[in-house]
Amino acid sequence: MLWSVTKVIIFIGLVVSASFGTVYLLELDGGITIRSETQEFVLTPLKATIGFIVLVLAIWVLLKLASFMIAVLRFLNGDDTAISRYFDRNRQEKGYRALSEGMLALASGEGDVALTKASKAERYLRKPALTNLLTAQAAEMSGNRRKAEEVYKKLLNNEKTRFVGVRGLMKQKLSDGETDTALKLAETAFALKPRHVETQDMLLQLQAKTEDWKGARETLRNKLKYGSMPRDLHKRRDAVLALTEAMVSKEDGDLEAAGKFAIEANRLSPDLIPAAAMAARAFTSQGNKRKAVSILRKTWGVSPHPDLAAAFAEVEPDETPDARLKRFAKLFKLHPNHRETKLVEAELHISAEDFPAARRAVKQLVEEEPDARSLTIMAAVERGEGAPDTVVKGWLARALTAPRGPAWVCDVCQHIHAEWRAICENCGTFDSLSWRSPPATTVSTSTGVEMLPLIVGAIEDQTDDEDVDVIVEAAAVDAELAETPESSEKPV
Repeated sequence: MLWSVTKVIIFIGLVVSASFGTVYLLELDGGITIRSETQEFVLTPLKATIGFIVLVLAIWVLLKLASFMIAVLRFLNGDDTAISRYFDRNRQEKGYRALSEGMLALASGEGDVALTKASKAERYLRKPALTNLLTAQAAEMSGNRRKAEEVYKKLLNNEKTRFVGVRGLMKQKLSDGETDTALKLAETAFALKPRHVETQDMLLQLQAKTEDWKGARETLRNKLKYGSMPRDLHKRRDAVLALTEAMVSKEDGDLEAAGKFAIEANRLSPDLIPAAAMAARAFTSQGNKRKAVSILRKTWGVSPHPDLAAAFAEVEPDETPDARLKRFAKLFKLHPNHRETKLVEAELHISAEDFPAARRAVKQLVEEEPDARSLTIMAAVERGEGAPDTVVKGWLARALTAPRGPAWVCDVCQHIHAEWRAICENCGTFDSLSWRSPPATTVSTSTGVEMLPLIVGAIEDQTDDEDVDVIVEAAAVDAELAETPESSEKPV
């Protein structure tokens, strides 16, 4: 609409300018005198201007006629395509001009204009390889998806443009949510251009989304082969895929395959916490406790984690609380001041009924950076030392509103996951989860009791004192909080 109004304004301006120019020339005095031997011509300024314009047009026509006559002479001299080339040259000039104008319109966001120019360029050039892509992109921009799909399918018929057609159809299917069809098209595009980085990434993403872990690992190897991924990143991503295969095998009941994949994942990426825990359990089940301990110590040295502590406890499931404390001491020396070290140490002291030692271990955390887990441990310590219910309830009340502590958080969308997974369940990003504290706006879990790990629960049946049955008592107290006004009390 704006362009049409602009053209009307320009036309009116030209007419007005021509009118004023004509009046000005009529009012001018003098002119041009042309003399010959027998005649003399006197031209007014207006006639002289018109004559100049006619002369320019006549010269242009003569040049065109001369060019055409040269083509005719070449044809008569045996050049069978001379005349056709003469006319083709004019069509090509118009076609390439329309093509360039269409590309400019596409870059400017004018889809309808680009579509019109693409149609004009096709009419003059008759080269679909050049014009079909412009037509498809212009059709998508203008909202004509059916036209775009038709053009992409035409591109499939030409070997030179087949990849472009497949890629265009793949993106359309992705936007329509047809993941399976998009995956097949991505595989075809990868077969046509295996070095194309965008196609590699898209194929890997679709394979992970459809849980084709074996195919994803093959694509990952190809990315390394063609140099589009650094070797260290490849090892990390391959470890994530191997771990996912281990988890799938475990769900299917194939524990042998699950252990094999977990051990491979740990070998590729020793700092991958879930892989280390799963590999250690696999070695423990095989009776190779020494190897399991070695894996857990190595990963704990990089990043202490409750899953690693739980797997370390499972290496010797029948040991006494004192023996477990002694065995864990070697693990704690790797990171003596780490938050997870202090928390696990406190839990083990609770299991051994050494409540003063548990308080000393967790006291600094509660004072400086309390979270649901540390506050729940303090509630367990108070219960073990025989504190009144109001004190225990006060600690649990604080735990309910405290930050939840470290969790598996997506680095892209900040979504919190209950357990590690290869793909974020919120944004679908691959290998984006890290163990860290969630954003400050995140609230704690529904109960602080959930933060107590299985280390305590695994040995609680070895004690006879009911006051040390922390999990049962804390859960009972927590259930009363919603109905008891005393839940708002703070610990003494």
